[in-house]
Amino acid sequence: MTPDPYLARLFAMAYRQLIEGLHERLREEGWTDVRPAFGFVLLAAQAGPTTATELAELMGTTKQAASKLVATMVETGYVAHKRSAGDGRERPVELTARGRRLLTAVERIYDELESGWADVIGAAGVQRLKRDLARVLRATSGGELPPVRPTW
Repeated sequence: MTPDPYLARLFAMAYRQLIEGLHERLREEGWTDVRPAFGFVLLAAQAGPTTATELAELMGTTKQAASKLVATMVETGYVAHKRSAGDGRERPVELTARGRRLLTAVERIYDELESGWADVIGAAGVQRLKRDLARVLRATSGGELPPVRPTW
């Protein structure tokens, strides 16, 4: 008898399946310039303007790598630089209308992908899974959900 896979392996497989499904659907809808790393910047900027330094810390990369990612996202119109009231060297970015439309598309597609899971385990099963995962994460992260970070 083969033992059940560890949660980490199941989560890795499920994450990969959801992300690949998301990006396939985005391409089908014409979002052909979206890269998986964009999501971390979009989520961070959704909460308010953010800087390359903050993004580097969140993503576990160098400031230069975060700056390069931000530059690509500025070029493609998902985020724009905002004037900083304080330090002139600080160049926070915020979501553009295009970035907000992309996030709306992502959330709709995630709803559809989760609906596919509900076809297998039921809507109550999906809600229970989400609730239980959120409860475990909050219990191990000081009461709040931790930020979404890359796994690289």
